[in-house]
Amino acid sequence: MARAALVTGGNRGIGRAIAAGLVAQGCEVTITARDRGEGEEAAAALGCNWALADLLEPDTLRQFDGAEFDILVNNAGILPQGSLLENPAGYFDAMAVMVDAPFRLVLSLAPGMIARGYGRIVNMSSGWGAFAEGLGGPNAYGIAKAALNAQTKALARDLPDCVKINTMCPGWVRTRMGGEGANLSAEEGADTAIWLATLPEDGPTGGFFRRRKEIAW
Repeated sequence: MARAALVTGGNRGIGRAIAAGLVAQGCEVTITARDRGEGEEAAAALGCNWALADLLEPDTLRQFDGAEFDILVNNAGILPQGSLLENPAGYFDAMAVMVDAPFRLVLSLAPGMIARGYGRIVNMSSGWGAFAEGLGGPNAYGIAKAALNAQTKALARDLPDCVKINTMCPGWVRTRMGGEGANLSAEEGADTAIWLATLPEDGPTGGFFRRRKEIAW
């Protein structure tokens, strides 16, 4: 039976590479995109479905209430610039996209995963969201990723073991956000997410990973 997967922000970058990897493994993938043209182009190229959704607009996520997805990859992210005091809007946008929206999607999809006895949730984090690595990045990016890490760890306590939730750092990846000077391709950055999205029954839950190895919070 093909697993159904939802990948947010799957029209470009790491998200697109994750979607491609899951399609290659036989999953029925749906990506989200904020732009209709980009969503249609990516879905046609990947051979998957797509949905118009803006994670800054919670109402656009209601379409997924009660949807039957076995895999959720909360990949979409933003990189607000400037200091927190000079650009406080960046804080609220970062939290909306990278903390609130992932939680809303978990609330929408986890009940079905539990009922079916299978679920894999992957949250795209960053080393910038690790206290162990200095909580870096501009504006509230690192704050939001640290909060996403905490959310992952807390949800692992509440979800049954058949629904595994983990967070991961892709490394420095050549994307629009990462820049051309990064040392990893989108495919290399996507590898750990694809692995976590397809974990076996005895796989880990409630962890933070990079290159398939657990790292410090």
